[in-house]
Amino acid sequence: MVTDVFYQYLHARQLMNGMTTEEKILFKNHLKHFCQVRIEQRMAAAREAIRHAQDAANNEEKSSAGDKYETGRAMGHLQKDMHARQLSEYIKELSDLLAVNTSIIYEQVTAGVFFETEKLAFFIAAGLGKQIVDDKQILFLSPHAPLAGSLQDKKIGDAFIFSGMSVSIKELF
Repeated sequence: MVTDVFYQYLHARQLMNGMTTEEKILFKNHLKHFCQVRIEQRMAAAREAIRHAQDAANNEEKSSAGDKYETGRAMGHLQKDMHARQLSEYIKELSDLLAVNTSIIYEQVTAGVFFETEKLAFFIAAGLGKQIVDDKQILFLSPHAPLAGSLQDKKIGDAFIFSGMSVSIKELF
C-alpha cells in the first residue's frame, strides 16, 4: 500500500512538472471553478436553512404554555439571522474568489497561485480547507488567511513551517 501511495505521488508530481503553461492555467481555472461550485452549494444550503427557519417561526402555534409561542418564534428568527450572516459571508467569499486571477503563471505565492510542497499541494483562492480534486489532495486557502499572508512572496525553494514541520515549495504557478 505504501508503494501505491508513493507511485501515485510520483505520478502526480510528474504531471505537474510536465504541464505546459496553458495546461497550468487550465488546471488553476479548474480549481477556481471547483471553489465556485462549492461556495454556491454552501450559499444554496444557507438559503434553504433561512427558508426553513422562517417557516418554523411562522408556523409556531400559540400555546397555553405561556411564553412558549414567543420563545419558539424568537428562536426561529435567531436561526434565520444566523443563516443570513453565513449567506452574507459566502457571498463575499464568492466575490473575492471571482476577483482572483488564475490566468497568470506566478513566480511567487499570491492569490491565484497553485503550489506544491513535499507533503501537500496548496491553492490560494478560497478557504475551503483540504479537498480532493482529480484524486489530488489540495489545501484551499483564502487569500485573507493568516497562513496565506505568511506565505506571501515565497518562491520555489523557499521553506516554511506547516503543521510543525519545515516544508519547501517544489512547484509553483
